[in-house]
Amino acid sequence: MQRLAFKMKLNPGQKEAYTKRHNELWPELHALLKENGVSEYSIFLDEETHTLFAFQKVSGAGGSQDLASNEIVKKWWDFMADIMETNPDNSPVSVSLEEVFYME
Repeated sequence: MQRLAFKMKLNPGQKEAYTKRHNELWPELHALLKENGVSEYSIFLDEETHTLFAFQKVSGAGGSQDLASNEIVKKWWDFMADIMETNPDNSPVSVSLEEVFYME
C-alpha cells in the first residue's frame, strides 16, 4: 500500500460548492477509484490560502492522478472546473507532495 499526497487550489468563495459536490460524489466515479486501488481518499482545505491537500492510500502502481484518460474522470474535471484552478484540459492544477515523515 502506498500513500500519495498532492495539493490543488480552490477558487475563493467556493468551499460550500466544493464540499457539496464531493458529498454527492458520482457512484461511477467512486467505483472507478475503488476499482483502481484507492482505498482511502481525504481532502483538506486551508481556508486562508484556498489550498486543498489531498491524501490517498492506494494499492497498485498509481492513484486517482493516473486516471486522466478515463471519460468519467474527464467529465468530473469539467464539472469541477468552475470552482478550481485548472489546466487547459480542465484537470485540476495538482502538485505531488513528497512524504518526509510517517508514523504508524
